[in-house]
Amino acid sequence: MSDPFIPRVGGTLSADIAVPEHERELRFYSRVLTTGENPLWREDLINNLGMPIIGLGAHKAEYADLPLQWMPHIQVADVVASVERALELGGSELMHGKDDDGNSQWAVLLDPNGAAFGLIPVVSEEAIAPKEGGGARDTSARAGCIAWLDLTVSDASTTRDFYRQVIGWSVQDVAMEHAGERYADYNMLGDDGSPAAGVCHARGANLGLPVAWMIYLPVGDMAESLRRVRDEGGKVIKATQGADGEYAYAAIQDPVGACFALVPG
Repeated sequence: MSDPFIPRVGGTLSADIAVPEHERELRFYSRVLTTGENPLWREDLINNLGMPIIGLGAHKAEYADLPLQWMPHIQVADVVASVERALELGGSELMHGKDDDGNSQWAVLLDPNGAAFGLIPVVSEEAIAPKEGGGARDTSARAGCIAWLDLTVSDASTTRDFYRQVIGWSVQDVAMEHAGERYADYNMLGDDGSPAAGVCHARGANLGLPVAWMIYLPVGDMAESLRRVRDEGGKVIKATQGADGEYAYAAIQDPVGACFALVPG
């Protein structure tokens, strides 16, 4: 994945979720994400560069239709056109934000599998500048971000085509093998040609993952973060370690059932 903060069609800069037990959830994420000698996140979930990457809201009445899923905000060239295409392909619209003149600013949709995602226009460079301290962003700095996102479904080929048409992603096959059978999962590429997301079959290492967009959040100390997941009432769904014993990835379920992933920062 290229620099996650570069504005581009198909890129994901942020994500949010509306949750019950908001105070408990805030404590959970604050504890889990703020590990390591130099944490990549602050306790208020702003990243270490002062950028609001993830939003954790209370599940109020106006959010009653939103599923308990992290929803990536995916940039598209034309929100209205993308919404219309999604509906034509079997998706559904949950929310649609417009300005005072009726122009679309964002939308929240469900794909045909029931996975929720947001659409926003391509953002400006100024919009993603650090909110504190001013000046240009240090592109070499380790930072809290959405390092990756992927979606696991039973029919990855049909889902691939849905997002290719709705978002404007192009596709790169990823060769896979399970139980002696070869198949392909898919990297979805942004308009700059770099991988922006993955669409995967529910088999092999992905078997048992929920049908929801999984956002990958980097942390400073994976082992400590996983310990805190358990201490704060979450679950480690699965985790992978390298030959050196270091964690490479972990799928997590938070205390109210929403899922996301942790990776080393």
